Amino acid sequence: MTGAMALGALLLVSAKPSPRKPTPLELSLKAHVETLASDDFDGREPGTEGETKTLRYLARQWFDIGMEAGTNIPGSGWFAPVELVEREPVLSRASFMRGRKRINLPPDSVFVVTSGLRSLVQDAPLIFVGHAASAGAARAELAGRVAVMLDSVPDGMTREQVGDRAGRLLDAGALAVVTVLDDERGIEDIVSRRKRAGYAVAGDRLGSEIEAFVSPATADALLAGSAHSSLARLRSDAATPQFSPYLLGLTASFEASSRETRIKTHNLIGKLEGRNPAAGAVLMMAHWDHFGECGSPPAEDVICNGAIDNASGLAVITEAARILSRGKPMDRDVYFVATTGEELGLLGAIAFAENPPIPLDRFVAAFNVDSTGLVPPGGPIGIVGKGQTPLEPLIADVVRRMKRKLAASDAANAYMKRQDSFILQKHDVPAVMVSNSYGDMDRIERFMEDTYHRPSDQANATIDYAGMADDVALQVELVRAFADTRRYPGRPAAAQPGRP
Repeated sequence: MTGAMALGALLLVSAKPSPRKPTPLELSLKAHVETLASDDFDGREPGTEGETKTLRYLARQWFDIGMEAGTNIPGSGWFAPVELVEREPVLSRASFMRGRKRINLPPDSVFVVTSGLRSLVQDAPLIFVGHAASAGAARAELAGRVAVMLDSVPDGMTREQVGDRAGRLLDAGALAVVTVLDDERGIEDIVSRRKRAGYAVAGDRLGSEIEAFVSPATADALLAGSAHSSLARLRSDAATPQFSPYLLGLTASFEASSRETRIKTHNLIGKLEGRNPAAGAVLMMAHWDHFGECGSPPAEDVICNGAIDNASGLAVITEAARILSRGKPMDRDVYFVATTGEELGLLGAIAFAENPPIPLDRFVAAFNVDSTGLVPPGGPIGIVGKGQTPLEPLIADVVRRMKRKLAASDAANAYMKRQDSFILQKHDVPAVMVSNSYGDMDRIERFMEDTYHRPSDQANATIDYAGMADDVALQVELVRAFADTRRYPGRPAAAQPGRP
């Protein structure tokens, strides 16, 4: 190679950009995620050694930052106990009579579940209530009877619009509800979903409601030879504008039972104390739990590590707390909570709302962080809960001062009911999730389709720690703004009770 050629090659090599060196904040975020999503934590399942390791790690980090224990429960310190109840269906039994004649049905053609431990309905008349899309049958019609409804919804309506039809019928006095699966859902789908264990916070009212599900073929077998001879006849009747509920000339008996297991778990709560205890508080939250071992052999990887969901959120609120603790004291207290049982139905958030460290009306704003690190820095900011709280004018001001833009769409609201701030909103706490990840719905949807709740959600090169650091800066500025009584007056100080 000639000297000129060697010089040219050297220039080409030197012209290649060198890899960007991660910032100290990005390295800290990466360390948190890699620890919390490691196999050693075994998927962070509530009530396991994985929970113990997770909460010890977070409590140590939060203590070193300078937080105080925040449960305000004598003797509990950092850890607010939460008892969960797991209920798994065990027995499903049904029989039908036309007059004194028993109707023979194939085994497993009817699936029966109860919301309690054991429920029994005997020899109750069946009343057809159509689609049950509105108030429908009166209490007097339903009392002592089993309501039979179509799973399909009326033309021009959606399932979201008709809501919880079975719940309404049971509340109105029906002994049980039988759903005829005349739409897209099949009996196999229902059995697969409803045979899984269900979870609740211990102390919730234990019901005894019975729901049963039958296929179209089973419905036809039940109706054969009666005045209402087929499912097609029921569907035709339900479609008429003058439809009103009617008896089917059948009686039914149902029995269902469940097995109950108690799980002892915890929310972790810390606090950075503000200067004005009468001014209320700001809340930051992220759920710590995941599914533990969710795969099964012969798969080599059976652990759901939950790196994005939600080691990322824990890392973000931890590093946001570190930065806030190094700044000048804020006007308001700032509470940090790592919730349990989010994956089981937002149960840790429910327990927090039922037993908060301070009265809920003292929280002037709450910010949840869940599944970040999906996008590079600098993109639009999405709000989960957009248009649903009084927080947005100041959020918009914070974003503008950071020389950023809010996403124009409210598409991120599709995730409102799937994360912890939804529970706080139900208790009148203004709560949202503000994140760059939810400013790019295409990436969110790809994550949901390819990685979400799978063993592939690992601490690997797909996580954008620069984008995660971007979210840390955003959370810090949001907390500072809402903890400032001049920028966000919140409720009048006179209305605030004293510090507990």
